[in-house]
This record gives sequence, C-alpha cells and structure tokens, in this order.
Amino acid sequence: MENLLAILTNKFKKATEQAFPSIVDAPIELAQSSQEKFGHYQFNSSMKLAKLLQQNPRQVAEKIIENVEIVEKGYPPGGTPFIAKLEIAGPGFINITLDNSYIERAAQAILEEPHLAIDFPQKQCIVIDLSSPNTAKEMHVGHLRSTIIGDCLARLFEFMGHDVLRLNHIGDFGTSFGMLIAYMKEEIPDVLTGTQSTDLSHLVVWYKASKKRFDDDPQFKKRAQGEVVALQSGDPDAVKAWEIICDISKKGFQEIYDILDVKLINRGESFYNPMLADLVSDLESKKLIKISDGAKCVFIEGFQNREGELLPLMVQKSDGAYNYDTTDLAALRHRIEVEKADRIIYVVDAGQGTHFQMVFKAAEMAGYLDPSKVKVEHVPFGLVLGLDGKKFRTRSGDTERLLDLLNTAVEKAEAILIERDPTMDASERKTLAHALGISAVKYADLSCHRCGDYMFSYDRMLRFEGNTAAFLMYAYVRVAGIKRRVNVDIESTLRENQIHLEHPSEIALGLHLIQFGEALDLLSRDLLPNRLTEYLYTLAEKFNGFFRDCRVEGTPQQASRLLLCEAVARTLKQGLAILGVKTVERM
Repeated sequence: MENLLAILTNKFKKATEQAFPSIVDAPIELAQSSQEKFGHYQFNSSMKLAKLLQQNPRQVAEKIIENVEIVEKGYPPGGTPFIAKLEIAGPGFINITLDNSYIERAAQAILEEPHLAIDFPQKQCIVIDLSSPNTAKEMHVGHLRSTIIGDCLARLFEFMGHDVLRLNHIGDFGTSFGMLIAYMKEEIPDVLTGTQSTDLSHLVVWYKASKKRFDDDPQFKKRAQGEVVALQSGDPDAVKAWEIICDISKKGFQEIYDILDVKLINRGESFYNPMLADLVSDLESKKLIKISDGAKCVFIEGFQNREGELLPLMVQKSDGAYNYDTTDLAALRHRIEVEKADRIIYVVDAGQGTHFQMVFKAAEMAGYLDPSKVKVEHVPFGLVLGLDGKKFRTRSGDTERLLDLLNTAVEKAEAILIERDPTMDASERKTLAHALGISAVKYADLSCHRCGDYMFSYDRMLRFEGNTAAFLMYAYVRVAGIKRRVNVDIESTLRENQIHLEHPSEIALGLHLIQFGEALDLLSRDLLPNRLTEYLYTLAEKFNGFFRDCRVEGTPQQASRLLLCEAVARTLKQGLAILGVKTVERM
C-alpha cells in the first residue's frame, strides 16, 4: 500500500492540474494536521497557486475541491470511500478528513499483507560507511553515534528491500602503523614473532608510547615513516607485524559489535591500498594533479583556507606515501565502479564535512562520480556530552571507553529491575537488563537530532516515562499482557473478524498506525532517526490513550480491539527493530 501522504499528494496534484491546466508543475504541499479539529491532513498550496493565478485563494481552494477524487476506484463497483470531508479554512487551507472505513481497511491490511502493508521503491544497492574505529585504539563514546546511526539506516534500507552493504572503514593503514610497528620491533619483538600473546588494551599502551617517541625522537620518527612506506610497498616483515596488530584490534572491536548486535563487513583502508597507485596515475593522466611542496594534490575551486588560498586534497605525500584523502577517493571509486552502488552514505562526524565535500567533488572532476546516477551523502552528527556540557569523559578526564559505557548501562538497568521486582528470576533479570540497558543507550542517541550535540545521562535514558526505550518497550509488553489475558489465537481471530473503529481513541490510534510508512519514507530521505523515534513515541502514547479509554477483554468489541492491539504490537516491534532496540514479552 502506497503511503497515505503520497496517495493524497497524487490526488491533489491531479485535481489541481484539472482545475488549472495552465499551470505546469503546480506546487503541492500536504502535511499531517497539527490538531484534530483541522482534520487528518491539510493542503497548504492554495495561497501559492493564488499568487500565480492572480485569484482569490479561497476560490482556488474551492475549484481544487471540486476536482478531488474522494473515492478509491475499483471493487466494489462505484469505489470505496476514502475522503469523508474537505473543508476550506482560513485564507485557503483545505482540511482533509479521511473516511473511517478507509482507516479500518488500512489498519486491517497491516495484519494481512507482507511488510505491514507498506509498499517500497525499486530495489537499490546502498553502501553505508559506518563505525570506522582506528586499529590499535579502543573504541570510545565518539564511535557510538556512527555505529548505531549507521546500523539504524542499514536496518531501515534492509527492511525496505534494498541490497545493503555495511562497510566498516577501519583506520588500518598510515603513519600510526609505522610508529607502532617500529616501536614493537624495538621494544616488544616477542609479540611480532608470535611467542607472546596480548590484547587490545596492551596495544593502546604501546601506541601511546610510540606516539610519544615519534614526537620526541627525530631518528625514531624517520624509522617509523620508513615502516609506513615499507608497509604500503608490501614488505613481508611489515605486513606480518601489521596483520598481528589488526587481528588483535578486530577482536576488541567485535566484542563491542556483539553487545550492540551490529553486523559489519570489515573493509579498512588497507583494502584499497593496491588501488592507490593507479588512482594517482589516473588523476595525473586527467591533468588534475598539481605538485605542492613535493606532494601530489588536487585543488578544487570553492575550497579555501582563511588566507583565501585553495585547499589541497593531497593524494600522495612528498615521501611517496598515501593518506586518507587517497584512500577515501579510491574507496568512493570502488563503491561506484565495482560495487555498482546507487546510493552511498557516509556516517561520519560533522568535523569531516569539508573533507567529504572535497572528495565527492574530486570524484566528479575525475569522472568517477555522476551525481545524476549515484547519490552520495555525508551524514554528519554532533558530540556526546557529559552533564557538565563538555565532551563525555571519565572522572579521571580520559575519553570514556565504549565497552565501559555499555557495561555500566546494563548494570544500572539491572539495579532498576531489582528495585522494581526483587523476586524476578536472576537469569531472566540479566537477560532483560542487557536488552534494556543497551536499548536505552541506542534510543537516547537516536531520539536526538543527529546534527546536534546531546547530554549523556544514564538516569534519564533508563526512565520508564517519557520518550525512552523503556517506555516503548513497556508499551509492547502491555500489548503482550492483553493478548495473554484474552488468551485467543490471533490468526483465527484475524480470519474471522475485521477491525472496526468507533471510539475517538480507536480512530486516532488507527490513523497513526497507517502513517508508519510515511515515517519510514521521511527517514529514508533525510536520514534522521529521530523521525522514527517521534513516530513510535506518539504511537505508544496513542496506544496508552486507547488502553485507558477502551477495554478489550470481555467486551462486544473484543475481537476488533484485539486485532488493533496486534497491529500496534507488530508496528512497534518493527519500528524498534529498525532502531536496533529489542522487544521483550515481560518486564
């Protein structure tokens, strides 16, 4: 079923063209009504059209109404009701009230048709670049947003039927590896020979030590830079050391991804290393390379420093080494030419905005990217702040380790569950605490506008009131409780009954249910997960209003209301699944 807003937009576009055939590509603006007294939707284009036509906007609205098709053609003969009422308000707004029977049919379709009766666009290949930690460094709170925002978008597009490639663009090449390899060769050779085992926490200590020596010791710096060139040139000893470092790091990263239930394909910078020489050669053949202080650069109009000089996109350093400019350009080329991507999404912090703009533009200049065929987007996000309004850190002032943050959330969730129900089985409580703690962290992040910073608070995100994961999970549990009490088979009830909406709370809930597709379409366009959290929070609130006003068990409306509850449960579960939030049957 096409989403409701799209159906109405098409109807009003057709009506406008019939009423005013002289206007080509008439502006059509429809939106959900902000208040029930204004109907369900509102057409807002009469005033703009009136200016074009030099007519009174209310008269324009009247002519449009005369041409709106208010029934759905087809079975039964004569069509079925769709729009119950069209009213002109104010200077020319058209308030649209849907027919109750249409809302009932659409709500019923959620239970009868695949994918909750939502139609999806033509399948695309979508590449999502997310998470992207750096090898030999522990993941910290700064990696949280890229990981869960990217995972949410991947889950959305997978649900919508697209082919999604989730790529973890790990920082596993470059100067930092030269430093670490040189340090380990000199200070901890047993690790590189395999006679001493280690883990990521040790690598982090060694990385810090190597960085200090790199900054303080010119001779060590020279040796480290030599290891970078050796690694990029495929020197066997350097490659072996690099592989050991990468394996240790990936095990540490995977522990985080398992906790978050995030699936990724690890494809770090190293994957593109064999392509870099050819990339630079191709750019040279296209006369895009200019030499600046011995380095090979691409200069792009419109990107300048404070002095007004063009910023360089450096694709090869003066010592012959490559950097992340080169790798990102090669990665974009590979995703277009080899992966055949239709849409490429980079979930990377806002500070990288200029870098990606330059990479995208350089790809256009080189002929790799045709924006009319491939959509490339940078999805920026803000910072995670502590309650003091500064970057979220530990009490000692260090950046918070992501593993510690997640474990703390689970511990605090378990403490809340013990307080709420001390008699709960310990095994059940631990399972529920993990689901609640991790879901709370995800939802608190995704419910904020990603472009802004947000304050991280365990207490706030674990509340059972307000726009939190716990509130939504509890709404789902409440539906499960209703089904247990009624104790009838949902599928047989569905075969023998239809949803009928009579009470205003039922109608409001039914209408919101059938707007789920609109929320998903909006998220797929603007890539803002808070669009979906807002929809789900409102759904939970409307369900609670229905639960308050409309008894299910033992009433003449039991079957209809039970089906409405089931539609709520399926929509909540799917919406939360897209966010990466788990549902539970009991709390």
